Amino acid sequence: MSEKLVVVESPAKAKTISRFLGDGYTVLASYGHVRDLPTSKLGIDVEKGFRPEYVIPSKSRKTVRELKDAAKSASELYLATDLDREGEAIAWHLLAAMGIKKDFPVRRIVFHEITRPAIEQALKNPRGIDQHLVDAQQARRILDRLVGYKLSPLLWKKVYRGLSAGRVQSVAVRLIVEREREIEKFKVTESYTVEAELVVGGKTFSAVLLDKQTNRAREFTKKDEAVRAAKKLLGQKLKLDSLTRTESQTKPQPPLITSTLQQLAARTLSFSAKRTMKVAQELYEGVDGVDSGEGGLITYMRTDSYQLSEQAVQQARQLIEKDYGKLYLPETPHRFERKIRGAQEAHEAIRPTNFSLSPDKLPAELTQDQKKLYRLIWQQAMASLMAAAKVETSVAQFGAKDEDQLQARGRRLVFDGFLKAAPVEEDRYVPLPEMKEGDQAEVKKSAEVVHLTEPPARYSEASLVKELEKRGIGRPSTYAPTMSTIVERGYVTKKADRFFPETVALVVTDLLVENFPRVVDYDFTADMEESLDDIAKGEKSSDKVLSEFYQPFIKNLEEKEKTIDRKTVIEEKTDEKCPKCEKPLVIKLGRYGKFFACTGFPECDYTVPFVAAEGEGDEPLVDPTETRPCPKCKQPLQLRQGRFGAFWGCSTYPKCDFTEPVIIPCEAKCPNCGKEISRKFTRKGKVFWGCTGYPECKTAFWDEPTNRKCPKCQNLMVKKAGSLKCSQCDYRQAEGPKSQPTAND
Repeated sequence: MSEKLVVVESPAKAKTISRFLGDGYTVLASYGHVRDLPTSKLGIDVEKGFRPEYVIPSKSRKTVRELKDAAKSASELYLATDLDREGEAIAWHLLAAMGIKKDFPVRRIVFHEITRPAIEQALKNPRGIDQHLVDAQQARRILDRLVGYKLSPLLWKKVYRGLSAGRVQSVAVRLIVEREREIEKFKVTESYTVEAELVVGGKTFSAVLLDKQTNRAREFTKKDEAVRAAKKLLGQKLKLDSLTRTESQTKPQPPLITSTLQQLAARTLSFSAKRTMKVAQELYEGVDGVDSGEGGLITYMRTDSYQLSEQAVQQARQLIEKDYGKLYLPETPHRFERKIRGAQEAHEAIRPTNFSLSPDKLPAELTQDQKKLYRLIWQQAMASLMAAAKVETSVAQFGAKDEDQLQARGRRLVFDGFLKAAPVEEDRYVPLPEMKEGDQAEVKKSAEVVHLTEPPARYSEASLVKELEKRGIGRPSTYAPTMSTIVERGYVTKKADRFFPETVALVVTDLLVENFPRVVDYDFTADMEESLDDIAKGEKSSDKVLSEFYQPFIKNLEEKEKTIDRKTVIEEKTDEKCPKCEKPLVIKLGRYGKFFACTGFPECDYTVPFVAAEGEGDEPLVDPTETRPCPKCKQPLQLRQGRFGAFWGCSTYPKCDFTEPVIIPCEAKCPNCGKEISRKFTRKGKVFWGCTGYPECKTAFWDEPTNRKCPKCQNLMVKKAGSLKCSQCDYRQAEGPKSQPTAND
């Protein structure tokens, strides 16, 4: 008897499903896509309805042969690829690559989770290929190919070879560039409030000096005024004038979706988006060695829906009542609606396939990453179905109306509700001590507190995903690849989990915004995502959507190829003269950053790196015309760029291998040995500031130190986001001239 052939994407998924199907079925993996557009050419006939030309990549040929052979002896073919557009397209490509004839029985099955009941239910309800979903995926692939293969060559011509443009990628880079420019323009300002330490009945708590007009914390613009107000309060005894208590509810957050999973994993586990999705994929497909009979541990992880199946909701509610009690079970399950542009409600949120498998019961075979991510998913899904928490907020006001008044606030958790499953930091709920109106409070301590206006934070992976989702740009399957691409292509670097744009990102973004505004327009990109959704629903024709994009795009591209002047894009004039031929030097942009080049090229090939501080528009820190003899062979030294920064090397290399680093000092001297502190690089290219007396002196700072001392602890202050911060304690102030001690005093 011939067997039924089931094809999935991955071997792990195949192994899990085969446990449920048993005899009579053969389960094989396609290892992802088996057909794609060719890499050597556009592969799209724009004159004939944007017809794609698909090829079988060399890495997939062996797999396709094996699938073909298996199909020859099979009685039926079940295509069990993922339930999204990408999975539907893989199923469609499999039919073509395997050469399946029209009269051969083909079943398309989908499931939100890889469990025995889900697989059995899917087998009972097969369907055909959803051509609308295939068309939507194909339209996205064609759009991305048209932008990438048509626009990238222009960047090669006008900037430098190797650059790429992408429909979502370029918009993500634009967001990072615009945020960096906001930070550069931001001016830090200072304000002050006064905080006091009060004692009532032997209990100590904090209060702030009130503004009588606004009933909020009083703000001082001058430090000396705040200091006087703080001194005036010290030792006073103030009567408790009023005490109010209000109770409110805090509702649980919805279960996790792709974007919020990536954000939560980044915030609490320091996982990158790529790492999060890799671990989630493992949990979804089933972990090798874990034979609990449940198969996959979580539902499908590429989703933007808050929906939970009725079966899962009922299972969770039974567990809540059993494990936590009736008080923790709301009368009716919470329902969450998506308010994000373009969100799809067809799928489920990410949840455990079996709520009974709590994080504490996980098999030992799981990795630490798998256990940590599963805990997040389980806690969030369980908490989303539990009762709201109840919080009592207390506000105590001290002092008569015609005197200085202090206000203290406290929060007490009356009922933990959903927090029982997903606990939070305890310091979020700090109650005030027991007291009543008329009680006296003594001011034990008082001090001014500086508040600095903060520049907008650079994007992290989590916050960039959140911003893209809010704007309706990209979809769950595109977030992680976008994060990886913009780093791999050299547009941005990650430092301390934040994105910093490279110079090329600034140049390319400006070029695209000025010349191809639709390609990097936020609303246009979001509208295109909605058009793809309409194709998936059968409400729009893919040919029409592609044509409406391509015709104005290619016309504009042809015009800009003639009008964009490469020199204006990548060159900046300078007042420097070439030391070899006396012709003017210009600053150019190349694959490895900015560099000085002689305008007499190719007759004169003089070039040196542009060595500058971090940030756009900085002045060069090393004179590009500087020359001096090599200490070993007396031939001229040349300024060069290496993996760990700029260095001087002998012009006769490899004959003479003399090198010495370029020392870029800061204004401060080493507080331990008095030598210069200079900019250096870690092995991964991260900038830090270290003593030039290394290895005898190992003093180092992550941020550029100044010659100012902290007024609290006398350690060096460092530059941080437009302000000054102590290198050791939490003291901060706005950057600017201050009457405070310096390291040289």
